[in-house]
Amino acid sequence: MGRFTFRLPDIGEGIAEAEIVAWHVKVGDMVEEDGRLADMMTDKATVEMESPVAGMVLEVAGETGDVIAIGSPLVVLEIEGEGNQVDGDAGREAAKSAPAAIVEEPALPEEPAAKPEPVLAPEPVSVSPTAPVEPVPAVTGTAAPSPRAPAGHARVMASPAVRKRAADLGIDLGEVRPAEDGRVRHADLDAFLAYNSAGGFQPAGHRGRDEQVRVIGLRRRIAENMAASKRNIPHFAYVEEYDVTALEELRGQLNEGRGERPKLTMLPFLITAICKLIPKYPMLNAHYDDEAGVVARYGSVHLGMAAQTPAGLMVPVIRDAQDRNLWQLAAEISRLAAAARDGSAKSGELSGSTITVTSLGPMGGVATTPVINRPEVAIIGPNRIVERPMFVKDASGIERVEKRKLMNISMSCDHRVVDGWDAASFAQDLKNLIEAPALILAG
Repeated sequence: MGRFTFRLPDIGEGIAEAEIVAWHVKVGDMVEEDGRLADMMTDKATVEMESPVAGMVLEVAGETGDVIAIGSPLVVLEIEGEGNQVDGDAGREAAKSAPAAIVEEPALPEEPAAKPEPVLAPEPVSVSPTAPVEPVPAVTGTAAPSPRAPAGHARVMASPAVRKRAADLGIDLGEVRPAEDGRVRHADLDAFLAYNSAGGFQPAGHRGRDEQVRVIGLRRRIAENMAASKRNIPHFAYVEEYDVTALEELRGQLNEGRGERPKLTMLPFLITAICKLIPKYPMLNAHYDDEAGVVARYGSVHLGMAAQTPAGLMVPVIRDAQDRNLWQLAAEISRLAAAARDGSAKSGELSGSTITVTSLGPMGGVATTPVINRPEVAIIGPNRIVERPMFVKDASGIERVEKRKLMNISMSCDHRVVDGWDAASFAQDLKNLIEAPALILAG
């Protein structure tokens, strides 16, 4: 038998370390060749590590959330043959003493069942006249009174289930009038609640449990990126109201005749409008390298699309969004969102954006102040659509009140690169396109 050390391989250009986000084996497990060992996250993607040999796991190099350098031991296996550890006993001792190595802890013995608390006296029980009654043994000890049990009502008769329900509801059993034989039943509690519905006896909610959750994997990347963005970028926000009545009518007409094509949402229209305006406002489609003091402005719009997934927030990228039509954008939005949710998005699809759009759909709120996706300099967030009465001029110039569909669009910009005037001008030009949607479709 020999020992085989599997070291973390080079999993990407420029990658120096990776974080353990999930283990698929533990010490003592048998693993087949090409069997799953662990999931490792880099700055760009999550990579699944597979075993090159079959064997039994002897050591693993850390817990979930630990960061491992490229080339460091990840798993040590016991295999048939000589293995690949050629450094002798000294190497084994060094591996055993490495702080990252962990071993499976033995299972703790089960705790003995808790002893029942002594009580002062047995509760009265209803018995049939013919049923034999066994003598009740004497009970010794002193019991602490229930914190909910008020003084003066110790002789109220009720089953343990009724007592527990009353305690959960905060009801003093001494205030409940039993319907028969002096014993409080569930029906008596129901009647008490019905006649005292305004007394606040229903609990406000269920008590949860306290817990500590490690911030690892994608959630830690999100936390680090957001903190760096807010720490380094002087954000400013600009919010404008848009009348999207005509745009929603156009969207409905296009969807009626879409056939096999994907359904159009608001996003393809907004992205198309943004792409039309970027040549006029190139400073918004840029990266700022604050260390070098250089702004890189891009001719192509690689549009980041913030997407909520079970693992957390991801930003898949629509490459060359300016070259796509509405239907192509809708298809790419759907494809990338699905890939982000099921974890199949490739690293190249999750990096390289030049400007980002973030949308919460119907939950978009009245206005938002989104955090910029560093090193970008702008992020745009449409909010939810609401219907409100507005003054609208008819063909003769007379104002009348109409029900209109309105939506706020929020922008956050890097004030080191984007001036407030530029952001406001962009928002007004965007408003002209959104409120006259034929201009969005015009070449």
